[in-house]
Amino acid sequence: MSPNQVPNQSEQPAKMYLPRSSESENLKKIRHTASHVMAMAVQKLFPKAQVTIGPWIDNGFYYDFDNPEPFTDKDLKAIQKEMVKIINRKLPVVREEVSREEAERRIQEIKEPYKLEILADIKEEPITIYHLGNEWWDLCAGPHLENTSEINPKAIELESVAGAYWRGDETKAQLQRIYATAWENPEQLAEYKRRKEEAQRRDHRKLGKELGLFIFSDLVGPGLPLWTPKGTLLRNLLEDFLKQEQLKRGYLPVVTPHIAKVDLFKISGHWQKYKEDMFPLMAEDEEAAALENGFVMKPMNCPFHIQIYKSELRSYRELPMRLAEFGTVYRYEQSGELGGLTRVRGFTVDDSHLFVTPEQLDSEFLNVVDLILSVFNKLQLKNFKARLSFRDPASDKYIGSDEAWEKSQGAIRRAVEQLGMEHFEGIGEAAFYGPKLDFIFSDALEREWQLGTVQVDYNLPERFELEYVAEDGSRKRPVMIHRAPFGSLERLIGILIEEYAGDFPLWLAPVQVRLLPVGEAQIDFTKEVVAKMQALGIRAEVDLSGDRLGKLIRNAEKEKIPVMAVVGAKEVETNSLSIRTRASGELGVIAVDEVLDKLKTAIANFENF
Repeated sequence: MSPNQVPNQSEQPAKMYLPRSSESENLKKIRHTASHVMAMAVQKLFPKAQVTIGPWIDNGFYYDFDNPEPFTDKDLKAIQKEMVKIINRKLPVVREEVSREEAERRIQEIKEPYKLEILADIKEEPITIYHLGNEWWDLCAGPHLENTSEINPKAIELESVAGAYWRGDETKAQLQRIYATAWENPEQLAEYKRRKEEAQRRDHRKLGKELGLFIFSDLVGPGLPLWTPKGTLLRNLLEDFLKQEQLKRGYLPVVTPHIAKVDLFKISGHWQKYKEDMFPLMAEDEEAAALENGFVMKPMNCPFHIQIYKSELRSYRELPMRLAEFGTVYRYEQSGELGGLTRVRGFTVDDSHLFVTPEQLDSEFLNVVDLILSVFNKLQLKNFKARLSFRDPASDKYIGSDEAWEKSQGAIRRAVEQLGMEHFEGIGEAAFYGPKLDFIFSDALEREWQLGTVQVDYNLPERFELEYVAEDGSRKRPVMIHRAPFGSLERLIGILIEEYAGDFPLWLAPVQVRLLPVGEAQIDFTKEVVAKMQALGIRAEVDLSGDRLGKLIRNAEKEKIPVMAVVGAKEVETNSLSIRTRASGELGVIAVDEVLDKLKTAIANFENF
């Protein structure tokens, strides 16, 4: 098979389903028990180590330790070896209920201060303790296996060590977190490791650097990407693509500032509900800061678009009004939560806010969903499901009346039912001001990402006292729809890099065609052909490095250029190009005019050459 060809479906390994912990009660028990076995092994090998918390996570578990010396790779191997010994001893896992006083007495006896803090946070009684045999125990709510022998020692692996602050607080002790995975059988572990290796190969941070798309600078700060010319071109392509789609559908472009008075976000409720995730207030002096008078960097675009709507009294004839902006927002994510482009502190949202009458709500919502599905189709993102992100009635984080929430949640439910979309409910996933329809995308490695979102909002129009003049002359409240098909350009590009493994579709590739002249004699001809391509809007370039042909091809492959055209004496003589593509391999010698026509058609139709 040519290195440029995509393997046939039959050549790809059969997919194995790997359930998350939350999807398998048995895996949850295996991982929870394995975490206790790991903690026991650590304390046996490192008697000065103190344990804190050790929960299961999606694909495994971790435990945080306070240990005088950092754990090394050699230590991890020793810990895993000790875990196997504990498992093979077939220790019973015994649940015990004790009073709070008894739990406190036992913790003080073994001098584990972190456990005392954990105990203080446990509100339910009696307190439950889980023992491994009669040698080790920890405070825990379970669930667990009945015996360590139920863990397959060939299906566990200690993966890495990372730093973690106690309770996520940078002012508290720094701990060492050991990450591990555990499965029901060795086959699942092998598949998990294969996917992990594939994820490393596709890692957008690595590929982004290799493809020259973006960088990070310590002087600029973490979570603030800098886009290179190629990366900026990619961003512009995505922006232009969506802007054209929006113009066809009646969206009106707007531009708003990056900062605003804090009062704007007090009215919206962001300051009260979202303050910890916002960058600090910028005040003129201490007195202004104490009075909370000053400016903040915007975490959301919606309050700005509301001001544009409110700048004059609107008539029902002007609705729906669809305001759209690629607006950069800023959120003060904790440094430990940042990750390449998928979790940043400054990002650009393909934001739009629709102001509609209550009667227009359902049809406009459906139109927004249609736009999002069209965008996903063009981006070749097919494996997604819809999540109805509703409020948790027991939580106090939401604003607005029960009636407003029932109306907005009802509109979302009607839409997905009318479209026949596969969907599930995510209770507690709503924004603080309204419910959402979120599109959860599963990538090539079956990892889930939230991309597009649509939100119905009765609350912000109420808080900002928005109005329109109805047909009968009365003043009425519009309903808002918040929507972002991409979610954010940064996250989308990070996900696309990994989904495509850097092989962007022809229409989206920063460089679509590279001409490779065999020698000096062919350079003028290749420049003429590139000029014709560029005149048609095709992003083409000539490799003028003077390297041998083999290296020219290897460099183009490494940079994942979709179409390569080799130009020798024969091609110049016949006004043709020898075409080689990443999608289909060698296509042979094709006349220049035919190549131009095929490229134009493929790009216009979002297809490969």
